Order: sequence, then structure tokens, then C-alpha cells
Amino acid sequence: MCKFGIIKQVLTIKIIDIMAFELPKLPYAKDALEPHIDAKTMEIHHGKHHQGYTNKLNDAIKGTDNEGKTIENILKNLDMDDKAVRNNGGGFYNHSLFWEVMSPDGGGKPEGDLADAITKSFGSFDAFKEKFSNAAKGQFGSGWAFLCKKEDGSLDICGCPNQDNPLMPGVGCGGTPILGLDVWEHAYYLNYQNRRPDYVSAFFNVINWKEVASRFAKA
Repeated sequence: MCKFGIIKQVLTIKIIDIMAFELPKLPYAKDALEPHIDAKTMEIHHGKHHQGYTNKLNDAIKGTDNEGKTIENILKNLDMDDKAVRNNGGGFYNHSLFWEVMSPDGGGKPEGDLADAITKSFGSFDAFKEKFSNAAKGQFGSGWAFLCKKEDGSLDICGCPNQDNPLMPGVGCGGTPILGLDVWEHAYYLNYQNRRPDYVSAFFNVINWKEVASRFAKA
């Protein structure tokens, strides 16, 4: 193969790599969130479920107009009848958010502008916690609970089924998700079995409020 052909091949491979979504690395060890979220669940949830959504998303967008776009752009302009991109794109985005808004040093309460926005939107942190918990516990079957920042700067809470999220047209409370809790059974069943309320309560011990505040500021 001539030199030009080799260069062309390398460039083609790099372009393909750039276009493909990749499973994000966990920002902490798999056992770092114990006892609230166990290592085995993290291993399966991240390495199997999230990897599966990533692979299937890449397959679903290959050769389409969505190839090379950001996941946010894909979801905001989604054809809701395109189940492959809807389910796997949502799964990729939702889980990518989920890992980042947790931390072994998490818990407590937010501070600064985010704390003020929570008080303004819900009355108090305790009122927010109750509403968010109820959205998570009350989501029938598989789904998510989200805290979102809307275009007017206010915050809202909603539950979404399956892998839907508020970036998608006409879904949930609208706006940009800044906090998400996975209530699919694979997220908690090994440790909590049917005790979803216990899992929801435990989640507040690992929320990375600094990350949520950063997302609030950028949204």
C-alpha cells in the first residue's frame, strides 16, 4: 500500500473512532459507594447494561444523520418513533449522568446558587427531597427520576419511564437534567431486592452536590 493510502486509512479509522460513542469510565472505584450501592451491582450496571446501551446506540446511528452528533443534539431532535435511538440513546445519556452525580464523598445538602434555586422552586431542601423521592418511588415499573433546570432558571422534578428523559420532545418536565436516579431493578435489586424506597433513601448519601451545582450553572 502506498504512503497516501496508509494515511487515508489511518484518518478514516480516527474519524470512525471520533463518531462512535464510548462507555465513560467510572469516576471512582466500583466499591466506592458501598454500603449504599454495592460493588457487584456497579460492575454489572456499568460494565454490562451501560456498555450494552452504548454499543446498540452506535449500531442504531451508524450511517444516519445522527452519526457524529452529540448525544444531547440527538435526543433534543429525536424522532420518538425511532425506538432504537430513543431507548439506547436515552440509556447512554441517563447512565452517563447517573455515574457523575454520585460520589463516595457525597451526601449532605447543596450550597450556593443551587441551594437557593431549590428553596425558591420547592420551598425547602426537605420539600425537594420528599418530592424527588416520591417521583422515584412512584415511577411504575422501570424508569428514572430527574431534577431539571428549565429555560426560565427554575427547577422541576419528574419521573420518566424506561430510558426516556426530559431532553426528548414532549417528555417529562422539560429542561436539562442535572440530577437523575435510576430506578430500574437492575440498579438496586442485588442489594435491596423489592425495597426500592430504601434504595432511594440511600441515594441521598452519595449525591455529588458539587457536580449537580456545576451542571445547574452550565444548563
